[in-house]
Amino acid sequence: GYPGRKPSPEFTFQQDNDPKHTAKITKEWLHNNSVTVLEWPSRSPDLNPIEHLWRDLKMAVHQRLPSNLTELERICKEEWQRIPKS
Repeated sequence: GYPGRKPSPEFTFQQDNDPKHTAKITKEWLHNNSVTVLEWPSRSPDLNPIEHLWRDLKMAVHQRLPSNLTELERICKEEWQRIPKS
């Protein structure tokens, strides 16, 4: 979360079921801060649109065969910019 910042009533939080997200302290914080959590099935990355984006980005970067970390960063940024925004 963001310290000192409360989500608006229209805000709904979506997270996967990673153990740190479902830990008691996390659930308590979400409840105490009136955060609405979208229930999400376990092991369902296909339902999360960002996962498809990461797959596409990974494939595009892999095709360009970066040879070092600097090149990897540059290619990632270039391929990110090539993703259609609408």
